[in-house]
Amino acid sequence: EYPPSQYFPWLEPNPVEQSLHRTARESTRGGITGMPRDDDLDYPILGLHVLEQHGPEFTTDHVAEAWLSLLPYHVVYTAERAAYRNLVDGSLPPETARSRNPYREWIGAQIRADVFGYVSPGRPQRAADLAYKDAVLSHTKNGVYGEMWAAAMVAAAFTSDSPAEAIRTGLTQIPTSSRLYHAISQTLEWHQTYPDWEQAWERVMRAYGHYHRVHTINNACFVVLGLLYGDTDFGRSIGIAVECGMDTDCNGATAGSVLGAMLGARALPSQWVEPLNDRVRSAVLGYASTAISDLAARTVALAPAS
Repeated sequence: EYPPSQYFPWLEPNPVEQSLHRTARESTRGGITGMPRDDDLDYPILGLHVLEQHGPEFTTDHVAEAWLSLLPYHVVYTAERAAYRNLVDGSLPPETARSRNPYREWIGAQIRADVFGYVSPGRPQRAADLAYKDAVLSHTKNGVYGEMWAAAMVAAAFTSDSPAEAIRTGLTQIPTSSRLYHAISQTLEWHQTYPDWEQAWERVMRAYGHYHRVHTINNACFVVLGLLYGDTDFGRSIGIAVECGMDTDCNGATAGSVLGAMLGARALPSQWVEPLNDRVRSAVLGYASTAISDLAARTVALAPAS
C-alpha cells in the first residue's frame, strides 16, 4: 500500500522473504483488537506513573526506582538496557548514562518525551524541564536534547497554529550549538527549498544518513519532514514519517503526538482510532491492559489548571 493511508494491510501469503515479527498479525489491518505492547508506550505510561506518585517535582532517582520496580529488564533496549544494568551494578544517575553506554545519543530518550508534553499544554519550558530529569538517567548530550525538544514541541502544539511553529518552539529549549538544533534547523530550511518530501529526505540523508538508524538526530529530522510535508493531515503526516525509514515506529508516534495535541481527539480520523478499541497493552507492572481513555483522563488531571 503506497502511500500508506492507514494501518498496513495483512497480506497472505507473506510477500517478503524474511519472517515477520510475532506481533505482525495483531498489528496489521483486520487483526488489530487493541494497541499491542511497544516500548514507545511503556515509557510514557511509566512517566505518567512517576508523575502521579511524585508530581512534577519528581527526580531522576524516582524514575530509576520506577524502572527497577515496574519495568522488566528484558523489554528494555540499547541505552535503557545499559542504564538499567548500571543501576543494578550500583551506579547512580547521571553516571548510569555515561558508563559503558555507546547508545547514549540514540533515540530511546526521545520516545519517552510525550507524556511530559501532554501534562504541560502551552508550557514548553516546563515540558523540557520534566523531560530532562527523565532523559539523564540513560542519555547524554543530543540524546537528552531529543527528549527535551520532543516534549517541548508536544506542549507547544496545544497552542500553535502550525506544526512548523511547534517545531521551532521546541528548538528554543535545546542548545543552539548542538548538532540536533543544527539538523532540525537545516531540515526546516530544506522544507522551504524542496517542494516534495522525497527530495528533502534525500538532502537529509546526504547530511545525516551516516548516523545509526536509531540515532536521535536523523530520526528527529524525519519527524520534522512528516510534520511539515503532511500539512496537518494526520494520516499523511504519520505516513511520511514512517516512509522515511530508520526508527519508523518512534517517528510515526512522535509526529502523531504533535498533531494529536494540535488537532484534538475529536479531529482524529476514525480509521486510526476505532481499531484500537480503547485498549493498550504494556509491559509496565500493573498496566498489562489499560483503557486509553483512562490514561488520557489521568494525564489531563496532571496538567496545570491555568
